[in-house]
Amino acid sequence: MSIELPTDLTPELVPLSWLLGTWEGTGMLGEGTAESERFSQRVVFSQNGLPYLQYSAESWLIDEHGAQLRPLSAESGFWALDRKLNDSDVGPGLSPADIVPALKTADEVEQFRNDAGGFDITATVVHPGGIAELYYGSIKGPQIQLSTDLVMRGQHSKEYVAATRLFGLVDGNLYWRWDVAAQGNSLEAHASAILKKVS
Repeated sequence: MSIELPTDLTPELVPLSWLLGTWEGTGMLGEGTAESERFSQRVVFSQNGLPYLQYSAESWLIDEHGAQLRPLSAESGFWALDRKLNDSDVGPGLSPADIVPALKTADEVEQFRNDAGGFDITATVVHPGGIAELYYGSIKGPQIQLSTDLVMRGQHSKEYVAATRLFGLVDGNLYWRWDVAAQGNSLEAHASAILKKVS
């Protein structure tokens, strides 16, 4: 599958560029057995010229025929290379950045390649119910591994302590798996899905 890079893509997003677009498909909760509940999902990765991807995902419980029963969840966040931010980066808040991106060439991006031949990345994901996750991990080609470094919960949020997520591009489809430690349980299968790129 060929990947078309937007002309306004900042160089440090090139390793993440295969995620860009809208993905739709179905998945299963838990271990994904025949008895597992099923869901449909729409995931969007977009960019706005800054050195991060914007991420959003909406999911719905579905019946055995694929008809939507009710909304299941929504989450949103930001994905980027893991590097120290400088004056060329926006923030905090509305503090403007320099006009040029922090990393201007492929050679400058290459200096962040890790010992495994990929890149270290970070992802921040926010959920309804007062929960936010900070993930660290790596991307190597079309494969991503993420583990939570921090889960922030509001005072009335459900108990949730850790998670891992795996993503991979296989035959043009986005495969993912999410393991969660919550409600007093250790890390266990939470959900998985296969999504097709629709735009």
